[in-house]
Amino acid sequence: MTARSDHPAVGAAEFRALYERLRAVPPWGPADRRGALNHLTPDRVVAAAGEIRLGRTVTLAAPIETSLTPDQPEPAIHDMKGRPGDQADPEGLTFAQDRLGINVHGDADSHIDALCHAMYRKTLYNGVPSAAVTSHGAEELSIDVARDGIAGRGVLLDIPRLREVSWLEPGDLVTADDLTKAAEAQRLAVGAGDLLFVRVGHRRRRAELGPWDATEARAGLHPAALEFAAEHKVAVLGSDSNSDTSPSAAEGVSHPAHVLAINALGLHLLDYLQFEDLVPLCEETGHWSFFCVIAPLRLSRGTGSPVNPIAIV
Repeated sequence: MTARSDHPAVGAAEFRALYERLRAVPPWGPADRRGALNHLTPDRVVAAAGEIRLGRTVTLAAPIETSLTPDQPEPAIHDMKGRPGDQADPEGLTFAQDRLGINVHGDADSHIDALCHAMYRKTLYNGVPSAAVTSHGAEELSIDVARDGIAGRGVLLDIPRLREVSWLEPGDLVTADDLTKAAEAQRLAVGAGDLLFVRVGHRRRRAELGPWDATEARAGLHPAALEFAAEHKVAVLGSDSNSDTSPSAAEGVSHPAHVLAINALGLHLLDYLQFEDLVPLCEETGHWSFFCVIAPLRLSRGTGSPVNPIAIV
């Protein structure tokens, strides 16, 4: 479970230069709080509806984990508040009731990261001071930025398909060249405002081999691959891993893809999705693009949210 030897770690100076280069990309000025969602214009949303071919809906989320596993040391708590059905009132109405508690940013459950999630050198996206995140939540750049939902053209780049393997091994890296070659192989043009999803096979490996400690070892993006997202002006970035490889590919930065995507480019990240239900539909149609709707919870000061993205193929 080690990173590919032909892609050595990015040095500290190289990473800093990459960060500054990408930080200069967003063109929306110092008052902006939406980040790359600005690429998702109304005309692009309307055009994205034309991606629907079969009229079939499929989830991109994994089931919420309520069991203790190596990649979920803080499993979600789901308990029942109401009486069980065998105690229902035989003469009238009884409600089933439950309650959910969840660690939004775990390594197993599907979630979306807000632009306040990644603090780098005491700043958030667009130079907002990290002090904007308090013990009561985020005063700026919270997930409430996406309260009206995110809808647009989803595009899936399948890296294991490109490499003709079932999945990428933990520690492996996806480069910008991999993304370009996957798009070419899938006859897919990634464009401005797209919701870009990158499959590394994390979920399939987990399903077939069992959970492992994803904090210590997982496949993800080489830091320089974020230049692909910047060049193509994508609105959102998601993965069936969490976009970052582990061990880290950048000297002194544990999650370089998070820093570059969220903090520098203003990209909302979707982590630990699943694409195993979507891939067969893409293969059936011969198209790897689709209409997609992402609806975070309305957590006015939240640093992220559990999420259930829906692809409409």
